Amino acid sequence: MLKGKKILLIISGGIAAYKSLELIRLIRQEGATVRCILTKAATQFVTPLSIAALTREKVYCDLFSLTDESEMGHIQLSRDADLLVVCPATANILARMAHGICDDLATTALLATDKPVMTVPAMNVKMWQSPSTSANTKLLRARGVILLGPIDGDMACGEFGPGRMVEPEFILSAICEHFKETALLSGKRALVTSGPTFEAIDPVRYLGNRSSGKQGHAIASEISRLGAETILVTGPTALEAPYGVSVVHVETACEMYQACKAALPADIAVCAAAVADWRPEKINAKKIKKSGDPPAISMIENPDILGFLGNTKLDRPSLVIGFAAETGEVLDKAQKKINKKNCDWLLANDVSLGTNVFGGETNTIHFISKAGAEPWPKMTKKEVAKRLVLRISNHFREVPTNNG
Repeated sequence: MLKGKKILLIISGGIAAYKSLELIRLIRQEGATVRCILTKAATQFVTPLSIAALTREKVYCDLFSLTDESEMGHIQLSRDADLLVVCPATANILARMAHGICDDLATTALLATDKPVMTVPAMNVKMWQSPSTSANTKLLRARGVILLGPIDGDMACGEFGPGRMVEPEFILSAICEHFKETALLSGKRALVTSGPTFEAIDPVRYLGNRSSGKQGHAIASEISRLGAETILVTGPTALEAPYGVSVVHVETACEMYQACKAALPADIAVCAAAVADWRPEKINAKKIKKSGDPPAISMIENPDILGFLGNTKLDRPSLVIGFAAETGEVLDKAQKKINKKNCDWLLANDVSLGTNVFGGETNTIHFISKAGAEPWPKMTKKEVAKRLVLRISNHFREVPTNNG
């Protein structure tokens, strides 16, 4: 995705600086080169040695180093990159950027650059909410500087609120979004469903399931990172929206069905949501009171979203992918499902008690196509997403298709 790109990462002095180590690893994993500038304060949190070990590049710290200036002057350093990323961006460095102060190598490079700049703020709640920081960030945005976050969360100082740095995976997605014009799925449109659906019984109770939405959200994020315009239709989850993805929040299966219809036409459809098969025929207007006997609830069948996408004659996506969450005889049930739903691929998994798939971090997939079944090893849900989306991109490179 980022192969051949050059990122200049500027690390300033905040406790969140330790997360820059993971960001470096993720960026390099995508094929980009990372050079780093550390401010003097940043060296109190991460060392030049650890940065150099991860980047496999020289680390720059001192504006007045004759060796650094002769090898890679600060102006050349700032202009040799495709993108400058300040992570974490403290209130101090944001203020200096806003007012053109260049009293160290980091701020000098930022002032001298002719390339896009992305900042990732991280600071105490009160510092982020102060009028000075608000004015500085407004000024930077007006100049075209990209700001990612911050988000609400626990602070190292013990406070809670806006000021927490977004996670490295989110930053990587933003960097990939910046370069997505040349990505493998650029020009494609994708629909992804995620999470559970909740079917109301009365104003208080509902029928639902244990799906966390982690797998569907990971797939949507990965498809977007590879350049596709991505619409994520999600049931109720506690997850943040993936960067660069258009999110439609729904609650019931009928709402999800209507949202999926509205998202067409699409080149790719991935149905990872755990959609309720049934819903109460009637929702009680008042809370059902305990009376000694359990209430009789008449059920009706929900719309079949995967079946609709696979069998529709109008605007059928070129590639329709479903999930089959089963509890026994996984392959047999999945094979029947791929034929009935007329989907191109099916990812089957065992969600029996004890597997910890629903709500967990890992998944064990059987990838099923018309050619047969292929077992995948146990992986994290993010790894499953990467493997699936790479296969999607290969499909479109090998088999040209026309939408509809």
